[in-house]
Amino acid sequence: MKYQIMIDVLMLLLSKRKFCAQEIASRYDISQRSVYRYVNELSLCGVPIEVQRGRYGGISIADTFRLPSWYFTPEEYNATVNALNAMASQVSDKNIISALEKLQSQQKSDKREQNVCGNIIVDGGTWGDSIKFCDKMSVCERAVNERKCLLIDYISRSGEHTRRVIDPYVLIFKQNVWYLYSFCHTKQTFRTFKIGRIKQASFTGETFTRKEITRDEINLNFYYNSVTMVDVTLEIEKAALPDAEEWLGMENIEPRGNAFIAHVTAPDDGGLVNRILSYGGTVKVLEPTELREKILLAAKKILEN
Repeated sequence: MKYQIMIDVLMLLLSKRKFCAQEIASRYDISQRSVYRYVNELSLCGVPIEVQRGRYGGISIADTFRLPSWYFTPEEYNATVNALNAMASQVSDKNIISALEKLQSQQKSDKREQNVCGNIIVDGGTWGDSIKFCDKMSVCERAVNERKCLLIDYISRSGEHTRRVIDPYVLIFKQNVWYLYSFCHTKQTFRTFKIGRIKQASFTGETFTRKEITRDEINLNFYYNSVTMVDVTLEIEKAALPDAEEWLGMENIEPRGNAFIAHVTAPDDGGLVNRILSYGGTVKVLEPTELREKILLAAKKILEN
């Protein structure tokens, strides 16, 4: 943990060049004495860090300092820049942009012959709404970093509209969707909110004290825990195979005669029925019988309408 914080402090100084000890201490929940101890150890390793006491002082790093050229291999360097480019397109964090500029400027100073083409694109927004979505992402990301409480207007999948205050802990990107893992003041427990379902988000003006949690404590199967799961066997016609592979995963589909069979475990909610119906008859439910009956009832309702 100590060395991880030391590396993080070095990255902070490289991105902003100057921080006060209190700011670093608050960010990592450590004492100012520990901050100065870590800074001293970085200095002993050859990092040109200067500590100035007083009202206008702070901890700074020389503008001419660059990471050594061997710090990243060419492949690691390109992967890092591409990942930062992808995140910068979603979260307009000045520190991410600054870090990206630092790395790119170091590439020029090291005279590396690398071709960073930005081959990773992350876009969690809806079609035609990338700007508004990025604005929400920026607010959420700032709330996480600066421990700011948020007041959100949230509309659940079932249509329930609530206003609640949350303490945002971490952003989660799962199955091409962005979520915000937060402590909910209304429910007095941790909840995961889909950012696309946050209608509005604003700072309350309050900050929160972060509780100690580990990655293992964050439930990444939050969606499936709220619905019943069912084992499904589907028969898929060849015309529907490309879309079905993207939905179910190629590893779950096998050829059988002139068709394909998929065995999967899926959430038994209205979304499953609608998804199967969207294939227009090219996907047949073999099991379970209850799901077949739901499909038939939904198809009859369509015909009646």
